Amino acid sequence: MRVSTSARIGVDVGGTKIEVAVVGPRGATLLRERVPTPKDNYEETVRAIAALVRRAQDVAGAQAPIGIGTPGSLSKTTGRIINANSTALIGKPFKGDVESALGRTVRMANDANCLALSEATDGAATNAHVVFAAILGTGVGGGVAIGGRIIEGPNGIAGEWGHNPLPWPQPHELPGPPCYCGKSGCIETFLSGPSLQKACERIGEEAAFNEYEERLARSLASVVNILDPDVIVIGGGVSNRTRLYDDVPRLLPQYVFSDCLRTRITQAAHGDSSGVRGAAMLWPEGASDE
Repeated sequence: MRVSTSARIGVDVGGTKIEVAVVGPRGATLLRERVPTPKDNYEETVRAIAALVRRAQDVAGAQAPIGIGTPGSLSKTTGRIINANSTALIGKPFKGDVESALGRTVRMANDANCLALSEATDGAATNAHVVFAAILGTGVGGGVAIGGRIIEGPNGIAGEWGHNPLPWPQPHELPGPPCYCGKSGCIETFLSGPSLQKACERIGEEAAFNEYEERLARSLASVVNILDPDVIVIGGGVSNRTRLYDDVPRLLPQYVFSDCLRTRITQAAHGDSSGVRGAAMLWPEGASDE
């Protein structure tokens, strides 16, 4: 059945999956579909996105606006993808290639920014003024929304906490694992899903999670000390571990530069599909790309 009233199409390009959603009036999800992300194959990734969007257009209508959440961001200098843990995208004219494949204009934003937008609009951070969104998945991303609007910054990297060094490192944490970005000891190398999985295999699940939560508390404290958000929303595969929301708030105050901690830490209300909803919301309801 074809639906065309105020429908928007969102695409979330992740390290392991590409997801498409059709978001209708008042944020209703009219369609969701996922496919595996082609491994290390840029051209196949573009083709997979185009195929998903065409199927979504059967529900949303041929002229429904399209928003895409990406790992990394678009360079303000070249317009090409930078800082993506999906390294096949780095340096590629991704936005232009997707637009050529679809014959349509698209809007594109960092996937963590899309998460922040979704949750600030009608999710776990509804009505919060300053929202920090942390993605704990294949990589570690971060995005900021203030007053319900994405903040990208003049360099397009606002919120990218994952490529700061792990705060207050212990001697055994130095210099830290090498990161794809070319540095060592980035937060991402300690807090990504694959890093957690390796730790579980090495020292056992309970010990690995205790270590992970303490490092997460240190890392989020550095965000609180700079941004002081009302809400921190956590998404990505690791966010489904409910113990995080008891243990991390308990550990966090010792690292925060204040005598109180009023920042709320919560799981994304829309789960691992929150980012794809936020991608659709890059266009206001009722918008057209024409």
